[in-house]
Amino acid sequence: MPEQTCLHKLPKAEIHVHLEGCFEPATIESLACKAGERLPRPRDKLLQFSGLADFLSFLDWCCGLLQTEEQLSEAAYGFCRRMAADGTGYADVIVNPTHWRHWHWRIGDMINALDRGFCAAERDGLPAAGLCVSLLRTQSAAAAAELVDVLIERRHPRVVALSIDGNEAKAGRTGPRFAEAFRRAGAAGLKRTVHAGESSGPEGVRDAIELLGADRIDHGVRAIEDAGLVALLAERRIALGVCPTSNTALGLYACMEEHPIDRLRRAGVPVSVNTDDPCLLGVTLPGEYGRCVDAYGWSRDDVRAVARTSIEASFATPETKARLLTALQTW
Repeated sequence: MPEQTCLHKLPKAEIHVHLEGCFEPATIESLACKAGERLPRPRDKLLQFSGLADFLSFLDWCCGLLQTEEQLSEAAYGFCRRMAADGTGYADVIVNPTHWRHWHWRIGDMINALDRGFCAAERDGLPAAGLCVSLLRTQSAAAAAELVDVLIERRHPRVVALSIDGNEAKAGRTGPRFAEAFRRAGAAGLKRTVHAGESSGPEGVRDAIELLGADRIDHGVRAIEDAGLVALLAERRIALGVCPTSNTALGLYACMEEHPIDRLRRAGVPVSVNTDDPCLLGVTLPGEYGRCVDAYGWSRDDVRAVARTSIEASFATPETKARLLTALQTW
């Protein structure tokens, strides 16, 4: 069996992927035409980014093209179709309302529209997804509390977690500002996942654990710079949602050989492989596993262990986890 086919068939979950980054260039161009907006740069350079700030600015523009509930539902359905194409059995998909300028103040309507698309996909036999609704690091504590109030009041079954993302380098230390919002979310039964250790150093990962009560860390790779923090992650079994191509494409590491995912794994930290923003980065989940196999010489057992982490660290239902783990045993 060819390696890529084998990795496609690998039972796996994706736990660090943004809906904002799942629009194909042709879809972006079509949405821009319908919205009467020009592309921000020539078509052949549309997905060339100068760094994280440029990348995030493009996300804001792209998501601002979706103006109707039907468009949101279609985006959710398309996400599940992409999961199926990658052989992914479940995903926790991150959605940050601040990127979606027509929906920022209509979060309830936004969640309902996305849920209709996910439900339609599930009825058609496509994989299931949970929503991780995300704060932006530059928001205020009051804005964070307002979002948490909405999530707690509605208790929508599609919403599985509170998240936080954005440029850590630009926002500075934000753990203290959002600690109360994350405490309340956790007390209400929501899981908590935190972007940290990407544009911030290991101190961002430590704040995510100690101040935000993170059940899971998105990225987290710069924890490798602090041996004590690596030991803490391993001891507490706090999983990292690692996105190798994203980290190299946006300049965090020069190449896969410099990337610390394998060193973290060997140190006992639970790591998973993810795509982050697959369409904008031109990657697939089987492809990301394949890059790790090539760079680090992972065996089938190594791949199986990483896939197991992705399933166990996901916020899927116990039934979905059990089904995927059972399938993984015979992969």
